Amino acid sequence: MIEPARCHIVIVGGGPAGYTAAIYAARAGLSPVCVEGYASGGQIVRSGEVHNFPGYPGGIAGADLAERMRGQAIAFGAKMITDEVVSVQLTASPFTVTTLESAYHADAVIIATGASSRRLGLPSEDEYDGRGVCYCAICDGPLFAGQRVAVVGGGDAAVEEALALSRIASHVTLVHRRAEFRANAALRATLADSPVEIRTPYLLDEVLGGEAGVTGARLRHVEDGSTADLDLEGLFVAIGHEPASGLFEDYLATDSHGFLVTEGCTRRLRLFRRHRRRTLASRPSHPAHVRRTACS
Repeated sequence: MIEPARCHIVIVGGGPAGYTAAIYAARAGLSPVCVEGYASGGQIVRSGEVHNFPGYPGGIAGADLAERMRGQAIAFGAKMITDEVVSVQLTASPFTVTTLESAYHADAVIIATGASSRRLGLPSEDEYDGRGVCYCAICDGPLFAGQRVAVVGGGDAAVEEALALSRIASHVTLVHRRAEFRANAALRATLADSPVEIRTPYLLDEVLGGEAGVTGARLRHVEDGSTADLDLEGLFVAIGHEPASGLFEDYLATDSHGFLVTEGCTRRLRLFRRHRRRTLASRPSHPAHVRRTACS
């Protein structure tokens, strides 16, 4: 049996949120332990260049930005653990975080597992991921200035990305599997007045490409099964996110999408009634997305 190591704070997650938490905790003298997983850096490492992060007017590669955040946390005294968390115990303090190789007893746990972009599940999507297939127009849109791109999705995020890309790309096609979009009325009205081409009801059947990356996309009509090819240099998938909250579902309440739930506008997490301990959460402005959570 592994004897748990005692520490003040354990941070679960090794993306920008986890590294930021590690920087602040280390500067406060709390000697945080950050279990960053085996794919450290988070989603940002998949961005070829990041142009909207302060301090880098010329842009910076996503992987380089994540590494700088990591290095800054280490410089202040955070301990990075390249290991995977397999279970947690959040019923009573000290909380227990168990990894594949070790275990930790902590006074507080910061959950910074984030979420991953929901994927289409196509082999060709995986083949061209990072070579023309993208999941963030704000991050990667500038790389396709003056080029032809398509966005897949029908919600607010997909329409917003298509509109944003229409100011950058030479041509934007929005592909949705249903005849009607789920985006709010204001966005639908803006979309109708925009130069974005709409293809409905179509499914993305295959991402086309070569050694240089994406060259097109094959669409299939939902009703009659006919196919059509688009000439593209970039494809943006905007069909939602999958929260990495499974480890905590026995202790912390989640919404219908699996995101951790906080109470109103506070940073307090909503616990199941059978647990008496209180928890604290740090969350972004969007009510559905909880990026960081601290249990104490």
